[in-house]
Amino acid sequence: MSESVPAGLKYTQDHEWARPQGNVIVVGVTHHAQEALGEVVYVELPKVGATLTAGKQFGVIESTKAVSELFSPLNGKVTKVNDTLTDSPFTVNTDPYGAGWILEVEPSDPKQLDGLLSPEAYSDLLKKA
Repeated sequence: MSESVPAGLKYTQDHEWARPQGNVIVVGVTHHAQEALGEVVYVELPKVGATLTAGKQFGVIESTKAVSELFSPLNGKVTKVNDTLTDSPFTVNTDPYGAGWILEVEPSDPKQLDGLLSPEAYSDLLKKA
């Protein structure tokens, strides 16, 4: 896979990624999403303890070009948010798969990950865009 679509992650058609990490799933936006947005200036984070529903909005990401909704890749409860993004939202641009993660969620059904796109399927989606 290319650097912009790392292996080992699952992807949504809305350009979020999900990475299993122990009993939680780390969620962020893809390289493609941050590139399309341009310079990120604000990320609205949900509260820890919030319940997320797959495919439903959990926050907003704002750039100098646009405002986009963030959608949850699966059902679960927010266990942690990346507070760094409050003061340094551009971290999403500089390291979307690392320091630019958005939240951690404890999935109510970890099998939902199986329904997300593989790196290959996500790459194919980008080629068609």
